[in-house]
Amino acid sequence: MAKIAIMGASGTIGKNVAFTLAKEDSIDEIVLFARESSYEKITGEVLDMYDALAAEDMDCILTPTCSYEDLEGCEVVLISSGIPRKEGMSRLQLAIPNAKIVSEYSQAIAKHAPDSIILIVTNPVDVMTTIALKMSGFDKNRVIGLGNHLDSLRLKIILAQYFQINSGEINTRVIGEHGDHMVPLLSYTTIGGVLLHNFVKSIPLDIDEVVKRLRSAGNTIISKKGATEYGPSYAVSNLIKTIVNDSRKILTVSTYLEGEVEGVYDVSLGVPAILCKNGIKSIVPLKMDEDEKKQFLDAARAVKKCTYLVREELDIK
Repeated sequence: MAKIAIMGASGTIGKNVAFTLAKEDSIDEIVLFARESSYEKITGEVLDMYDALAAEDMDCILTPTCSYEDLEGCEVVLISSGIPRKEGMSRLQLAIPNAKIVSEYSQAIAKHAPDSIILIVTNPVDVMTTIALKMSGFDKNRVIGLGNHLDSLRLKIILAQYFQINSGEINTRVIGEHGDHMVPLLSYTTIGGVLLHNFVKSIPLDIDEVVKRLRSAGNTIISKKGATEYGPSYAVSNLIKTIVNDSRKILTVSTYLEGEVEGVYDVSLGVPAILCKNGIKSIVPLKMDEDEKKQFLDAARAVKKCTYLVREELDIK
């Protein structure tokens, strides 16, 4: 049985993840951490969740807190706190204030839950993954960003809807930045075990339109309802369950690279990795086509530049 913590539990994603995981047999305690200004709200959320859990005879312990000391003994700590990106806001304008939050929380986790795995959702997630790594001092296999796991799920459903088939028939992956420089690995994509480029010989596919839909998916949801909610919450819950249950699934997550993929180093990007109870077991090797490689290297340059500016601003070595 596992104890996990959610820092930023009063937010939409944090509370949804908490409620989803509270129904898991493998998790017996969830610490819902919030700032003092949000403590009343988080206690209300806990009371509401208990009512729902009672209806299903669930008995997970939910601990609302403002104290870092309650992180002790956690196997996974999720950081979902941060300001949302507003229209017209640059990546750097979003990154600096959120990096201050992630920096503080990462140091607290290192002190009170030194054996835990840190999972980052705060955007820009690739930049924040590096900040959490540097400020916690953890091994890089124990600092993981949501990365392109959500983007990969989005591409899967886009293709399933396009071809009007069950999404389980589609195996696809998105790597790079969780943002403008995401890289859909169409050369790796299979449908019913058939490579996409062979499959589309019989059923035409507008690749450019698919990629456009993928890259605008998050903004489309935000423009219609104000924020993304169910997609990221499920994706995060899926990552945590994979780690806690030692499932050893291959998922696309943001991790700090040191030359493992196309020689890229000193930057966190989304790549496929095997996840286990100790975090990232290993990065899965990739052989991209030339266009995918170019896009991946472009993503590395963009994220590295932003990360460098944030580290310089906050004096993070």
